[in-house]
Amino acid sequence: MRFLGTIEAKTDQKGRSFLPAAFRKQLQTAGEEDMILRKDVFQPCLVLYPQSVWNEQMDSLRSRLSRWDQRQQAIFRMFVSDVEPVALDGNGRFLIPKRYMKLAGIGQTVRFIGMGDTIEIWGDRQEEGGVTPEAFGQALEEIMNSEDK
Repeated sequence: MRFLGTIEAKTDQKGRSFLPAAFRKQLQTAGEEDMILRKDVFQPCLVLYPQSVWNEQMDSLRSRLSRWDQRQQAIFRMFVSDVEPVALDGNGRFLIPKRYMKLAGIGQTVRFIGMGDTIEIWGDRQEEGGVTPEAFGQALEEIMNSEDK
């Protein structure tokens, strides 16, 4: 499953938005029905995880953390506790909880960005991640050239 591209949409008065048709199609093709919504760890946006991707992320994090380390338990708890299960209604809409709308600065306009196996949801104050186009090119060059040959 590969979500790609940027699609703008609107929210209604209740905070519902249509999941873009291209992304719904990807979910249907993969047999995914359930999704998880959470605030991004680094950016002021939301991340929509298909259930299988969320489970992989949770398992991956859990395997790296000790249940016998207080700080690591707190990190895991923080990651998994503030999430919202998401279900699409018959029209392909889902509800973005008010607290999440506030955290991400979402008003009437939202932007869905396909990030491979997840979908980011940005409000009006979308940032570029703090990277200029020149810095992006340099970083990508370094990353791609640092692979073992």
